[in-house]
Formats: sequence, C-alpha cells, structure tokens
Amino acid sequence: MSQPPAHAHLPPEIPDAEAQDVATAVPLKIEDWATVIIMALLACITFANVLVRYFTDSSFAWTEEFSVFLMILLAMVAGSAAVARDRHIRIEYFSASGSAARQRRLALFGVAMVVLLFGLMTVLSVRLVWDDYRFNETSPGIGVPQWWYSIWLPIIALAITMRALGFLVRRWRDRAGIE
Repeated sequence: MSQPPAHAHLPPEIPDAEAQDVATAVPLKIEDWATVIIMALLACITFANVLVRYFTDSSFAWTEEFSVFLMILLAMVAGSAAVARDRHIRIEYFSASGSAARQRRLALFGVAMVVLLFGLMTVLSVRLVWDDYRFNETSPGIGVPQWWYSIWLPIIALAITMRALGFLVRRWRDRAGIE
C-alpha cells in the first residue's frame, strides 16, 4: 500500500511552500535554517529564563536584550526569504487588478522600491555600525559593544537587497504571455 505524499494533510488552498520555491543562485535554505536556529535560540533562552525565575525568584539580566536582538534578526531574515519568494506585503487590490502587463509593471516597480530601500538601509547602517564601533557604544542592558548587535543590520539588509535584485532580474526576464 503506497503512502500519501507528505503534503497530503494540507488543505488544497494552502500551497506547499517547498514546491513553489524558485531556483535562486543562493539557496533559500540559508534563510530557512537561520530562521530555525534563531527560533530555537529564542525558545531556549526564554525557557532557561523561566526556569531560573521560577526556582530563584530572579532572572538572567541578559535575556531580554538578547531576545530583542534575536527577534529583530528573525524579522529581517524572514524578510529576505519573503522577498526572494515574492511573499512580501502588498495591497492585492492594486497588484492583482488590471492587465497582465500592468501587474508585471507594478511588480517591477514594487521590487525596485525594495532594492532602493534596502540598498539605502545597507549604506546607512554601515555608517551606524562604524559610529557604534568608533565611539565605543555599549548596549544598555549588559554593556557589551553595541556593534556586536548592529553589525547584522547591514549584512541582512544587503542580503535583502541582493534577493530583491535577483527577483527583479527573474521578473524582468519572465515575459511569457505578456506583450
């Protein structure tokens, strides 16, 4: 007796995310695994803090600061995956209405704005990291160098920029059925 496919338990309206992944030069598994690792770290840190708080009536001071950093990092890594998979937030009323050519132009415009935004964010956040390093800024909670946290902003912003550029190139080349 053959077994049903692994995704057979999903309702038909929920697409299988793996099946819809496009071929990219840099595998999307990077963001997927980073998300898993960050979520695991968040869960472990929070669980450890709950245990310590329960048994000792005190808590680890560093957990809140580190958890906030991990949540921001998680949002940016997920944003990179969303851009590459074309699952970012948009107003469907405008993006799905009109002719196929209009939809394509709107998609190109939207992804061009993502490239512009995160390109600027990359440049400006490099300056932020440099200032954090140059002025020896320390984190407010535990006093570690602030650049330990801020160094990830330009790295992930650049990753999002590159994912958006890749999507822009793929969308630009995809002219089948349009014209």
